[in-house]
Amino acid sequence: MTEIVDEAKLEALAGKVIGDVASALSLLMSYIGDQSGVYDALDGAGALTVDELATKTGLNPKYLLQWLGSNAAAGYVTHHADDERFSLSPEQALIFAREGQPACMQGFFQAVVSQYETHEKAVETFKSGAGRPWGDHSDCCFCGTDRFFRPGYAANLIDNWIPALDGVEAKLKAGAKVADIGCGHGSSTLLMAEAYPNSTIIGIDFHAPSIDEARGKAKQAGLNNVEFQVASAQDFDGADFDFACIFDALHDMGDPVGAAAHIKQALGIDGTFMLVEPLAGDRMSENLHPLGQIYYAFSTTVCTPTSLAQDVGLGLGAQAGQKRLTEVLHEAGFANVSRAAETPTNMVLEVTA
Repeated sequence: MTEIVDEAKLEALAGKVIGDVASALSLLMSYIGDQSGVYDALDGAGALTVDELATKTGLNPKYLLQWLGSNAAAGYVTHHADDERFSLSPEQALIFAREGQPACMQGFFQAVVSQYETHEKAVETFKSGAGRPWGDHSDCCFCGTDRFFRPGYAANLIDNWIPALDGVEAKLKAGAKVADIGCGHGSSTLLMAEAYPNSTIIGIDFHAPSIDEARGKAKQAGLNNVEFQVASAQDFDGADFDFACIFDALHDMGDPVGAAAHIKQALGIDGTFMLVEPLAGDRMSENLHPLGQIYYAFSTTVCTPTSLAQDVGLGLGAQAGQKRLTEVLHEAGFANVSRAAETPTNMVLEVTA
């Protein structure tokens, strides 16, 4: 049977692929610029020549010229053709240089780079169908994940998400016992500890190196109302918690039903569980857009392999959707699940007995 190729569709797809290749290389260039301090040097400096930028950064001007050409073509820096100078616009500075700002994308870039760093293992895992433990990824993955999510939590957790829950904010202000499960490097844990000094916030994660990092950050911040423990979501210590939360981690767990059931058991009589998960529709067709493309990709190399490496290995994936998550929570014994808030990247579910 002879295939009939639509030349217009072929040309359009080839053009898209060229754009995707350019974007992939631009992320690497951006990561290099972040790690070498080029964006920081450009931020607020006005328009600089290559030599001026080389003097300011101590970098080789020959490398800088090529890097600036790639960034300018991508729209990541501004090229002034009249005098061959380069600068960052306010918008470019927010995206590429302003660490901690919600618009800063460098954590995202770092997480992407981490996947290429261990690409051979990713291919091996995909072909084998086996799991891949979270701890098997590079440190760049852990740092990039925390760095990406932290600004969004800082912008929303205290001001929007917790106030959207029924009665939780008042409890935290008065003094409550909180379990932050799957806390990673502890960004969400520390945000709550700082905002609610009368409460005790306990960060829990099964990855010991991440807990070590979280403890170091808590010590540096001088917070004395925070504790950490190395444990899984199915067996952490403690009872009578007023509030429990999981941020972007339930879908990574091998047994999310068991995890949610243990959380229900650990909550006090009128305790609340807040589940923050990647924003997704209930059908794949609802998620076929750039953000869904990104989430499905990370789910292929990180989330699903992490789940399959654990007992049960349910493999929810990062685009499970509220309907599937609700099924998991109901199976765990929770009766009430509702969406309390959302952002362009996350949904926030309020879960009670």
